[in-house]
Amino acid sequence: MHLSILLPIILPLVSAITVSYDTGYDDASRSLSTVACSDGSNGLLTKGYTTQSSLPSFPNIGGASVIAGWNSASCGTCWSLTYNGNTINILAIDSAVEGFNIGETAMNSLTGGQAVALGRVDAGYVEVDASSCGL
Repeated sequence: MHLSILLPIILPLVSAITVSYDTGYDDASRSLSTVACSDGSNGLLTKGYTTQSSLPSFPNIGGASVIAGWNSASCGTCWSLTYNGNTINILAIDSAVEGFNIGETAMNSLTGGQAVALGRVDAGYVEVDASSCGL
C-alpha cells in the first residue's frame, strides 16, 4: 500500500489562515455580554460563564471567522493554531472578519513573543475537540 494513500487518513487536514490580535481578549474582567457568543442557545453566558477569565482556556480565546455572528453554532469551538513550530489551542468566543483575532497574550504564545512586532501571521489551523479548550 502506498503511503500517499494513507496520509489523508492518518493526518488531520491542516490549512493556513491569517491570525491577528486584539488586546480586548486579554481583559480578564470583560463581560461575555460583549461578544457574539454571549447569550442564546449557543451562548457562553447560558453555560454559566460570565467574564473572559471565567473561561477555562483564558487567555487563549478570541474571534474566529467561522462565527458569523450572535448565537452561532460555532460558538465555543476549539481550534489548534500552529506557527513556526508553536501550537496553541484557542476557544472561539466571538466573530472575526478574517481568520482568527486572538488576545495579545495568546498571540505571543503562538509567535514566541512577537505579537506586536509581527501584527498578523499566517498559521496552520484545525478544529479540535472542545475539551482541548476546557469545555
